[in-house]
Amino acid sequence: WVAAAGPAANFIMAVIWAIVAKLGLMLIQADISLGQPMMFMGVAGVLINTMLMMLNLLPIPPLDGSRVLSSWLPGPVAYKFSRIEPYGFFILLGLLYFGILSLILWPLVSAMLNLLVMVFGLPAQIFSIL
Repeated sequence: WVAAAGPAANFIMAVIWAIVAKLGLMLIQADISLGQPMMFMGVAGVLINTMLMMLNLLPIPPLDGSRVLSSWLPGPVAYKFSRIEPYGFFILLGLLYFGILSLILWPLVSAMLNLLVMVFGLPAQIFSIL
């Protein structure tokens, strides 16, 4: 449960920032000058927290996703999986260097952004402004 707290906190913050973006859009429609900076700040907060949440959920030690996965694995398999932890940082750097990390993360981030757009009634193109 402790390992899931980080991604859960990022999800909660993404939801709060989506509310801020929605309020900013409503202020823009009411022609209030505070609306545009508020909307930009909300969109940036949603993007950052969604990316951090998905990155942290990857099952690569030392990320929280590996701790969640190892808690679901049977004992001997979890032990074998935990033995790659000293190499996890290098695995992560390799995935980043070769561009594989973005291939893994962007579909997950995009799905979460689409969910937030649908739930909060935000315009779909709001995340293409950055």
